[in-house]
Formats: sequence, structure tokens, C-alpha cells
Amino acid sequence: MKKNTKFKLALAAFAAIAGTSSLSFSMGGDWFGWFDSWSDSERAVLESMHIGKLGPAPKDPSNRVEDMRAAVDLGKRIFSDRRFSANQAVSCASCHDPGREFQDGRPVAIGVGTGSRRAMPLAAAGFSPFLFWDGRKDSLWAQALGPLEDPVEHGGTRMKYARLLSEHYRDEYERLFGPMPDLAGLPQDAGPFGSPAERAAWAALSDKARADVTRVFANMGKALAAFEKTLYYGESRFDRYVHGVLSGDKAAKQALSREEKNGLRIFINKGQCVTCHNGPLLTDGHFHNTGVPPRVPGKPDPGRSAAIAKLQEDEFNCLGKFSDAQPDQCGELQFLATDDPRMAGAFKTPSLRNVAARPPYMHAGQIASLPDVVRHYVDAPKSALGQNERKPTPLSEEEMRDLVAFLGALSGPITEIRPEK
Repeated sequence: MKKNTKFKLALAAFAAIAGTSSLSFSMGGDWFGWFDSWSDSERAVLESMHIGKLGPAPKDPSNRVEDMRAAVDLGKRIFSDRRFSANQAVSCASCHDPGREFQDGRPVAIGVGTGSRRAMPLAAAGFSPFLFWDGRKDSLWAQALGPLEDPVEHGGTRMKYARLLSEHYRDEYERLFGPMPDLAGLPQDAGPFGSPAERAAWAALSDKARADVTRVFANMGKALAAFEKTLYYGESRFDRYVHGVLSGDKAAKQALSREEKNGLRIFINKGQCVTCHNGPLLTDGHFHNTGVPPRVPGKPDPGRSAAIAKLQEDEFNCLGKFSDAQPDQCGELQFLATDDPRMAGAFKTPSLRNVAARPPYMHAGQIASLPDVVRHYVDAPKSALGQNERKPTPLSEEEMRDLVAFLGALSGPITEIRPEK
């Protein structure tokens, strides 16, 4: 038996005895290719994480225009239009900046006021059945409507938005949705979530007028969603490396450094990160309590547990009258678990794609850097509300550094994939 083969076998035996597939002590080179040696089960996991496994986003039956290029074009224009806010200074792009991973880099979002959670990135949001950190919306178009009426985000009213659409986007709107309702004689500003005067003006409208204006508002959300659904993550160095492992391409195997490869092993094995951050988007799309400290000490955010009732009562949910779906197409909503105690203090698992470009972290920017995030999960502190699902996971300082290095290899371009017609 050749000396190198004996060495590799001895190294593999050492790894097996150590109970881990990551070796964190320093040693030059790549140990005769050991860092690129993966078991069949590990290769299957790597393949499942490759961006090429993603495919197109699932169809949303509640939005009939999402695949229309005209809806994408209209939504993209509205997305950057600052007139759709109370102070004429805030657009969707203010918090979801295309130049900053479609988020804003702040601990919490700032619109016409200051929010309590940070803006989530929008790339690949069309793959999620529930939107926002707490999942209080069940479609991209319903999600798009929330900030528009929120008093600290856009702060406007649906009547004002209907007037803006009628004045500036009437032709584009009517080609997609049919005739704009007659708004003559209706108040300039009115809505169910505005100022006392705006709410009173809304209450004074006829049922038909409220329904007509609300449908225009809902259609505005559907156009925004059509644009947002075109945003996808592109290939990262991690994806090139996985291609190299699966195909035997030696050049592609050099896409990651030795430290990044070791960090990848920790990610899918000892660190247990892949338990929640799996699949091509590196998220399970679910909600978890991971002991993240409250933004305001002593006032923990209930997260998912408080959002379920909001989702069920939302007039823009899949079963609502403004949805284009049939009831039997709304299974996610109809079979929603409403009494799971694990949802107290639980928040949505974010995608780790491009994560190194998006500090600070967690639902309200409580953790400043990726090394601090990794240390948080290693320590698994007690949760201020509910129970932390994580258990302490002892990693050495070098293992934590390698894990952070790997997370930096997940960055790639954000691409816009437009419908064909």
C-alpha cells in the first residue's frame, strides 16, 4: 500500500474516532485532497444545497397576474416611486435597496418613522408560503400591502394610493386589471389604518366604494409581487465548489479555501446548521425559537405565536375576497397549526444566501456580526420567551472562524428573471 494512501486512511480513521468530519488543527496543504473527500450522504446534502436545485418559484394561485411582464413592469415602477408614502420620501426601495441586497443594512427599518424589526431581503421571497419575520402574511402581494399602510413605514392610505395609481399609472393598471373605479366625489385620504380623520372618512364611505378602493389597493400589491417574484439568487463560490465535488472538476474544487471547506464540514455535521439552513436557499422556511435576545430588554417579541391570528383575520389572505385563488388552493392557510407552543418567540429562518453582505443580524439586528452570530448558536442561551430549540454546541475558536469563513462563500449575484410575456 502506498504511503499517501496509508496516511489518508489513518486520517480518516482519526476523524471517525474523533466523532467529527471536521479537523480543526493546523496543517499545511489540503492533506492530499482530504478536504474534498465526502461520504455519499454528505455528497447528497451538498447536492441538495446547490442553487441549481432551486427551480422556478411555485405559482401563487391568489395572484393571477404574477406571470405577466406588464405586471412586473408596473410593479417595478411602483417599487421605486416615493409618492406612495405619507411624506413623499419613502418607497419600497428605501428599505429594500437593490444596491444593498434588497434590504437596508439597519437594525430596524426606517420609513416615515422607526420600526421594531429589520427589513428582510426580497430575493427568492416567492418560495416562502409565509412572509415577514413572523409569517403574518401568506403571499407576496399581501406582504407588499402591509408596509404601505403601516404608520411608521409608508404611512399612507389606500384611498391616496388608488388616486396616485389613477393619476400616474392608469393605462398600465387598466390593461392588467380592467377599468379603474370612479373616484370622483370621494375623499382625498381615507383608510382603515390612517389618522382618526382618515379612519372616519373611510367609515363614512359606502360598502361599494370601500370595496372598489380596496380592490385597487390589492391589485397594486399584486403588481409589486410580480416584480418581487423575479428576484433570484445567482451562483456563489460554494455552488461552484459543489459542482466540482459532484463532477470531479479539479478547478472548481479550488473555489473554496481549506478553511472554508472545513467550515462547510462543520456546517453540515458538528455545527448542525443544516438542520434549519438546508436546501438550495439554505432555509427550511419555518419558524424557530433560537434564544435571540429581545431588542428591548424585558420586552420579548412574541414572534410567530402572535402572528397566526393576524394571518387568519387578514382580509388579503388566500381565502379573502381579493384573492384570485379557489378555497381548495389555500391549503397552507386551511391547515395552519394554531396551538403550537414552540411558536412563542419563534421567527422565520432566513436564507443564508449572501448573508455576509447583510449585517446586522436577527429579526431586529440584535447581533452585529457573523462571528457573534456563530458564538450565539454555540452558546445557545436561554430564551427570554418560550424555549430555545438549540442546545450548546461546543466548537473551538478555529472551528468557529472556519464556519464564518464558509458563510462568506455563500455570496453571489441577485438576478432578475422576467416572465416571457
